Amino acid sequence: MATALALALVAIAIGALAFHFASPWWLTPIASNWHAMDDALMLTLVVTGVVFIVLHLFIAWAVLRYRHRAGRIASPEHGNRKLEWWLIGLTTAGIIGLLAPGLTVYARLIDPPPDAMVFEVMGQQWQWHYRLPGKDGKLGVTDVRFMQLANPFGINPEDPNGQDDVLVDGQELHLPLHRPALAQLRAQDVLHDFYVPQFRTRMNMVPGMVTHFWFTPTRAGRFEVLCAQLCGVGHSNMRSAVVVEEMAAYEAWLARQPTFGGGTPAGMGGPPEPGKQGRLLAQAKGCIACHSVDGSPGVGPSWKGLYGRSETMADGAQLKVDDAYLQEAIAQPQARIVKGYAPVMPPAELSEAELAALVDYIKSVH
Repeated sequence: MATALALALVAIAIGALAFHFASPWWLTPIASNWHAMDDALMLTLVVTGVVFIVLHLFIAWAVLRYRHRAGRIASPEHGNRKLEWWLIGLTTAGIIGLLAPGLTVYARLIDPPPDAMVFEVMGQQWQWHYRLPGKDGKLGVTDVRFMQLANPFGINPEDPNGQDDVLVDGQELHLPLHRPALAQLRAQDVLHDFYVPQFRTRMNMVPGMVTHFWFTPTRAGRFEVLCAQLCGVGHSNMRSAVVVEEMAAYEAWLARQPTFGGGTPAGMGGPPEPGKQGRLLAQAKGCIACHSVDGSPGVGPSWKGLYGRSETMADGAQLKVDDAYLQEAIAQPQARIVKGYAPVMPPAELSEAELAALVDYIKSVH
């Protein structure tokens, strides 16, 4: 029995090593300057891995060395100061080896260079809002008193520095390549966490606080933004994107974004976007976290091609999706449940004008 247990412990240690080196779940390719994050993580894996292997092999040796034998009685020993000091020393060294690199990297992470460009991220169930300073290079002051549907950041309308603040239209932030960027993070409702895996940086967003970190994008591309803090039923759909590009492309994108003061973005002539007010409302209320607009599955039915088709209810009834159906589904979502979906949508508190705008937007999604 003792031999079998010892062999099982050795097999676990060997299997853990084999799984680690053969595992397909390695780090994503890095796209920022924070290689030190990888170094700190690998050091943690090495220290904890060595302890894991040593402990399993020690226990296997102890099981064999001190296994039960007829006529053999264990003799108790009370205290061993030499062993205790060795354990204290090794444990202390291990803790220092784990904490010191992480604390050093963290201290650098929140100490941005003076030339870092600033952008602000507001987390809201279940979407992201992005703001950048205008030509004056300053973000306008904010206060929770001013937070509303049209002003999710709570920018003080009397502050002249806020009039030219750039409010990103949609869920896609652009950043210039090879320029340090300082992310200032806020949360409007509950805890969120701004996380781009390829940047190796993340930070909690706490209501009532402004947290921050900085990084330098080193690779052009489109990278997914995730919320790394469980924030409610739509948490898994709280996604957006960061596009890293050359300075010329970034400046062209920036010129197309609206400002808080209502300036007309450059190069945005032509007919108005169908259902734009409804789209902005859907983003502000978090509807798009549960209802996709591209046909992909979500917490609720996708809005793509929804208007005009027939839906099967949980009770088997067939209903045509028209204006009346959408108005009831938004205002009283528990009245009728679409088959295959959970009754988790809360009633939307919207004015008649807002409800009409949202319905118009859903009708425009094809």
